[in-house]
Amino acid sequence: MIKKWDAMSEGLLRELAPQVLGVVARRFRDFASAEDAVQEAMIAAFTQWPQQGIPDNPRGWLIQVASRRMADQARSEIARRERETAVAREAEATPVLDIASEMDPDDTLILLFMCCHPALSSSSAIALTLRAVGGLSTAEISNAFLVPEATMAQRISRAKQSIQNSGVRFRLPSPEERTLRLPAVLHVLYLIFNEGYASSIGAHLQRLDLAHEAIRLTRNMRTLLPDNAEVLGLLALMLLTDARRAARSGREEELIPLDKQDRTLWDRAEIAEGLELLATALAKGSVGLYQLQAAIAALHDEAGSV
Repeated sequence: MIKKWDAMSEGLLRELAPQVLGVVARRFRDFASAEDAVQEAMIAAFTQWPQQGIPDNPRGWLIQVASRRMADQARSEIARRERETAVAREAEATPVLDIASEMDPDDTLILLFMCCHPALSSSSAIALTLRAVGGLSTAEISNAFLVPEATMAQRISRAKQSIQNSGVRFRLPSPEERTLRLPAVLHVLYLIFNEGYASSIGAHLQRLDLAHEAIRLTRNMRTLLPDNAEVLGLLALMLLTDARRAARSGREEELIPLDKQDRTLWDRAEIAEGLELLATALAKGSVGLYQLQAAIAALHDEAGSV
């Protein structure tokens, strides 16, 4: 059954974008071209789905469209890039469902670590990841960095080219590599959540899709690194902050200060989970930035009043 396009459909596309990029980048081993192909697939979806309805397998549809774009590019460069030609032939012969089945649950996480490659400066890595994984626009990212939009666009473009030139493989990094990249990865997740919780541009105070995606990815990070205190602290901070979401804005999306919020609207399940995570993190004896912020959030959530 093909679903009709509605207000939730744009959120679906935003959620699927990094997943599709992960599949296409892994299959074709060309991050910059894969991102362009996925953007074209998203444009095609925005154009076609409102009239034709959402496909039964939207992720597979997007992967197929992006893969065909990559295949077309590979054919046009057959003399110079024989490897891509071989991949293109394979892609053409693969049905949509078979391509979609290649989606690894960790693909988005791998993409996160890949964008935080040591070949990039910390600021470039964070900017690229916010674009590829978080789905933030160049304007939103430039606001986060307090730089002009044109400057940020150039920074992202150079970052993509650096990854392309480095020849980095699409894979989960080794434990040693993860340790080196983890601070940048956590900072990216922190920024994605912040942009969702308090949007820097646009008509809406909050963007729940971004906040929820940041929480989801941080949960995945905890599965990958279950004993890392800062991962636990960051997840605790997100949950303890997100728990107050329903009470922090009014009907007109006006901001409601903490001391004026209806505390009965706070999500007690999220608060309980956040407190448990924070206690586990603090018990490890190494207190970092995210744990400290989570501890402050916990004090607000547990207090009867401000």
